[in-house]
Amino acid sequence: MNAAVFFQKHGRGFINTVLKKLYFLIFIRNDKARVKYLRDAGASIGKNVHIAKIDQIGTEPFLVSIGDNVFFSGTETQLITHDGGVSQTYLMGISTHKYDCFGKITIGNNCFIGMRSIILKDVNIGDNCIIGAGSVVTKDIPSGSVACGVPARIIETVEEYYNKNKTKVDDTIGWNTYNKRKYLENKGTVEVHCDD
Repeated sequence: MNAAVFFQKHGRGFINTVLKKLYFLIFIRNDKARVKYLRDAGASIGKNVHIAKIDQIGTEPFLVSIGDNVFFSGTETQLITHDGGVSQTYLMGISTHKYDCFGKITIGNNCFIGMRSIILKDVNIGDNCIIGAGSVVTKDIPSGSVACGVPARIIETVEEYYNKNKTKVDDTIGWNTYNKRKYLENKGTVEVHCDD
């Protein structure tokens, strides 16, 4: 039995929670390990996927499908595959007992999911999409779209987004922070505040 299945099988008790946190701290230290763990837990995840934190993929990873070349920005992005509010209808006297309510989430290829975004159950995001930071995605997003807001709405195509920003780009991918700073100081984008 792999670790993901072990933790799923033994629930959320105190000892299991502590063991899980220790396991993540010791063994789950990079994208490759996070993706492997989530695949073992039932998620369908393609190639070249960046996931900053396992908890981003919700409590039911087996309901999540992620394509190739997907980048989750930051550690606070969440995929929520359940609706806890439905069980509260019992306490409100509407339903006869507590229920669970689940739904799948599908993210296509070549997508960027901005920091602090939340994607809710029953959502499909097509290929080649950009989801803006802080968005709450409650409905499907078609391929080639840029969506943002609360709730997220489509604001433009990816081509329109690129054309709007192509004069503002810098070829600094992979540079360290010091070199980016020097480059931006020389470009006049950053003020120099001290002598080096």
